[in-house]
Amino acid sequence: MFDIHHHPLEQDIRPFALSIAVNRHEAEDLMQYAWEKSLHVLDLSDWPYYKQKAWFYRVMKNHLIDIRRKDKRQAALSEGDEPVFLPTEFHTFEIMDLLDNLSPTQKNIVFKRYWLGFTSLEIGRELEIPASTVRYQLTKAVQRLRDLLEEE
Repeated sequence: MFDIHHHPLEQDIRPFALSIAVNRHEAEDLMQYAWEKSLHVLDLSDWPYYKQKAWFYRVMKNHLIDIRRKDKRQAALSEGDEPVFLPTEFHTFEIMDLLDNLSPTQKNIVFKRYWLGFTSLEIGRELEIPASTVRYQLTKAVQRLRDLLEEE
């Protein structure tokens, strides 16, 4: 079992964590994650030093990649990234006809978002689905509507 503060690996993994992280706190989180994960590798302390160091580097790097991917997905689904669908050259009746080409759920979401002004969180609560699902469905619906408009 490793003692985090007195282990020689800390001298090597701390600079590495600081070099790949955005700030000191993120570096500390990466190191903590790697130390915790090392508790589940029973023979890690029996490995040669260079293999231990490489293992810690890989674990921290992979965890950081996972964090970045998660952040990217969440940013892509954030409220500010909702698609905008405001075709001004059409009458309301024509737009209502276009909405009939959507699934009932998508039609409901588009109507509540653009005509009633609900947020994705409010729509999600009402439909009992996550706000991210509302935004996903809204994106798909708007893309379908744009495709239909291009066909005409």
